[in-house]
Amino acid sequence: MVAVPAGEFLMGSQDALSYPTDGEGPVRTVYVVAFWIDACTVSNAQFARFAADTGYRTSAERIGWSFVFAGLLPDDFPPTRAVAAAPWWRQVEGADWRHPDGPHSTWEDRADHPVVHVDWDDARAYCAWAGKRLPTETEWERAARGGLHAKVFPWGDEFEPGGRPRMNVWQGDFPKGHHTADGWYGTCPVDAYDANGFGMYNATGNVWEWCEDPFLPSPDGGQRVAKGGSYLCHASYCRRYRVAARQGLFPDSATGNVGFRCALDMT
Repeated sequence: MVAVPAGEFLMGSQDALSYPTDGEGPVRTVYVVAFWIDACTVSNAQFARFAADTGYRTSAERIGWSFVFAGLLPDDFPPTRAVAAAPWWRQVEGADWRHPDGPHSTWEDRADHPVVHVDWDDARAYCAWAGKRLPTETEWERAARGGLHAKVFPWGDEFEPGGRPRMNVWQGDFPKGHHTADGWYGTCPVDAYDANGFGMYNATGNVWEWCEDPFLPSPDGGQRVAKGGSYLCHASYCRRYRVAARQGLFPDSATGNVGFRCALDMT
């Protein structure tokens, strides 16, 4: 874990990249006491140790399926139900954290990638086993900013300084053409790219990260906050790969682009 010092920061965004309906604004000054946060999202290898130690079965394992990005499925994969508003998400029987892309895949060839297909309760169960907790949204954003003042990304305001990718997001024409200039199609290792000023890796991109807080404002009661964006974010439809961005997910949501990291009080 890395230490995040106590201090004030400007939380939220109201610039041209923001989504006002997501509740990113108003920009406000927030004070946060010192805390610890995982340098990386929880990896497959870490979650495997938890599952082996406790016998825990995730919600996706119990119900027998989860949603997988269609681009990660084999060309001859049989047609399955898609999400109406996002047809690139396909219901795949046997998809869970052990089989991230479905039965034909295994976590063991991506042990250092973030665990996915975990819902909010799954994440909290891991945190309890580890003697930690989920970060609050305020803590997460404070940590993700890395000590920078009111910047768009963990490293500053420029999307790709010097033309070099700084996070794992979609590159090309979503959802068909992915240039993979960063070398990744799907998730990447939890410590890929450079850490921010607090030593936190992949604060944006790669996978959405669960937070403890309820999502407000919420058109559908009961949602929880997720932060950071994922490997599927692209400016053409989802600019939520920014430190201020947020979205609401129902606690039982478990897809191939949602993970988490843990926090801990500094006492």
